[in-house]
Amino acid sequence: MIRYGIVGSGMMGQEHIRNIALLEGTAIVAVADPHEAMRAEAAAQAGDGAKAFTDHRDLLSADLCDAYVVAAPNDLHRDLMLDLIAAGKPILCEKPLCTTTVDCQRVSAAADRAGVPVWVAMEYRYMPAIAALKSRLDAGVAGPPQMIAIREHRFPFLDKIGDWNRFNARTGGTLVEKCCHFWDLMRLMLQSDPVRVFASAAADVNHRDERHDGRVPDIIDNAYVIVDFASGARGMLDLCMFAEGAHWQEIVAVTGPKARVEARVPGPPRFEVGGASHESEIAVADRAQRHEVVERVDIDPEILDAGDHHGSTFYQHRHFRDLVRDGRRDPAVSLADGTWAVRVGEAAERSARSRTVVQL
Repeated sequence: MIRYGIVGSGMMGQEHIRNIALLEGTAIVAVADPHEAMRAEAAAQAGDGAKAFTDHRDLLSADLCDAYVVAAPNDLHRDLMLDLIAAGKPILCEKPLCTTTVDCQRVSAAADRAGVPVWVAMEYRYMPAIAALKSRLDAGVAGPPQMIAIREHRFPFLDKIGDWNRFNARTGGTLVEKCCHFWDLMRLMLQSDPVRVFASAAADVNHRDERHDGRVPDIIDNAYVIVDFASGARGMLDLCMFAEGAHWQEIVAVTGPKARVEARVPGPPRFEVGGASHESEIAVADRAQRHEVVERVDIDPEILDAGDHHGSTFYQHRHFRDLVRDGRRDPAVSLADGTWAVRVGEAAERSARSRTVVQL
């Protein structure tokens, strides 16, 4: 039995709890969160016998766990991770790894010294449609990938405790906080590292009428971002966070000389009115045949209902559980992957504000 401790018990922390509970050979034995209501709710979800702690250091001192999951606000990750790494147990850390590249590097150095495996929770890799896209690329269906285009049209940032997700200082900025997933997917699909970034972005619609301690939120709500890669391939992100009516929340298209392969993922069922289908699709447009084949990607309803990320949290945790059980030190999503995702997002934020190309 692998015993988990959850550090941070808000919306994402509770999604981790529900998905871990679906796995055989696991138990959530402890949660830590300074917010009383969230802590109590998470402990109740974790089940009888789960201990609740106000401070993560008390959780560590109790030494109840075989592995930890960090799902606290972004700006707390660095210090939490340094404390957890010192405990010597495997860690799954929610994205982004930290809010800055410098902090990511500090955490990575500490984990390397301690020999602690850290899995960065880039769960979009594990969305079934996106995993199917990657498998087709690996099979050579598209040929060498030359372009990747990602579109996310979705609802605004949700309300969070303390409104921490409304400000760049606490999130790293939208292009770090939200879009780190997409920079990770670009690197994964293209099998190359970024070399330059150009972004055009703004805060045009969302949260303009909000005031938090007298401050207006400064996170952006729409952007176009171009990323050039060392291989000569390029990526493009089209982000809009005031597009609640869009059925396809994410569309990821990779194009090579032989074909375009596209994954289409709807938004979370609870955010769409009218009972529309929430099945993903994978489409292959063959260049030679001038024909597109579309296949439905089914997901177990129990897994789909356990979170807002189309089953990806469950599939990610299944791999992480196996890493912990087998005593391995090779997370599929590494600290280097997590650092690259923050680095590109940080460059995109800088590019949008300076209106310049940022070289990496």
